[in-house]
Amino acid sequence: MTTETKTDPKTDPKTDSKTRTMRAISQDALGGPEVLKEVELPRPVPGTSEILVRVKAAGLNPTDWKHRAGGGFLGTPPFVLGWDVAGTVEAVGFGVTLFAPGDEVFGMLPYPHGVGAHAEYAVGPARAFVHRPAAVDTVQAGALPLAALTAWQALVDTAGVGAGDRVLVHAAAGGVGHLAVQIAKARGAYVIGTASAAKHDFLRGIGADEVIDYRETDFAAAVRDVDVVLDTVGGAYQLRSLATLRPGGLLVSILPFPVEGLAEEAARLGVRTAMMLVEADQAGMAAVADLAERGLLRAEIAGTFPLAGAAEAHALGDTGRTTGKLVLLAD
Repeated sequence: MTTETKTDPKTDPKTDSKTRTMRAISQDALGGPEVLKEVELPRPVPGTSEILVRVKAAGLNPTDWKHRAGGGFLGTPPFVLGWDVAGTVEAVGFGVTLFAPGDEVFGMLPYPHGVGAHAEYAVGPARAFVHRPAAVDTVQAGALPLAALTAWQALVDTAGVGAGDRVLVHAAAGGVGHLAVQIAKARGAYVIGTASAAKHDFLRGIGADEVIDYRETDFAAAVRDVDVVLDTVGGAYQLRSLATLRPGGLLVSILPFPVEGLAEEAARLGVRTAMMLVEADQAGMAAVADLAERGLLRAEIAGTFPLAGAAEAHALGDTGRTTGKLVLLAD
């Protein structure tokens, strides 16, 4: 990757550029992984109620490659992608009492416009973060936030999944899916997952009770009377999933664009739907940290890459074939 220098208005102009700059992965255009470049930017400064984190690990998610290519909320480049952050507090802004420099933390920058984790430093609201338990290593902490929060907010906050519930998770070996399987199991649910046959042993190993090969079996015909469907695919999967729900059951989609006719079909079948986007959430992060510390939640790491290898990581993510999470190491 080539290195170039840019300016960023969210910086302190009085600082020494030699000691107050950072490496970051930016892009000037929308497109494939090749648009990503390692650049030098001024280090951000924490504002009121914010903390500055020296990033050690930062996860990648499908939303990163979608935004890189132009299918997101961020508009016109340049921008630095990334929402998952794990690292060390470097400085705290005015009014912050929860953290101090030197604390090990992890969390999700506010989605979507709080982006900027794929850099040596990131700044965000203090209450988007929690302390990293000693039992959770840095790579795990960098992999978990966005995907685990998405699963938690869908299954727990939105659907209220509890003991004895039957839960269908689509793309169950994916970043959100495999964490959703574990969260649902930790809540006492019976979990059914869809995935290609090669990933079935992995899913059984993390607690799935049933696994369906979506290439060979029509899940809409094979599954019945589930309480909750977690849709991580979108499109026709939303409509087809309605038939698997019991009366009064709930489809939660993390791709919040309902397919045409979804509301009408749900009403006809007597089921419910909810479209959601993940939100920065300290209470949710605390729950994620607790599950991870107790060994009930662990991200499968599909690969780690140095910060300069971001384009390679994006190219792998673009294939849609990874199991679990990809992580950039900035330290």
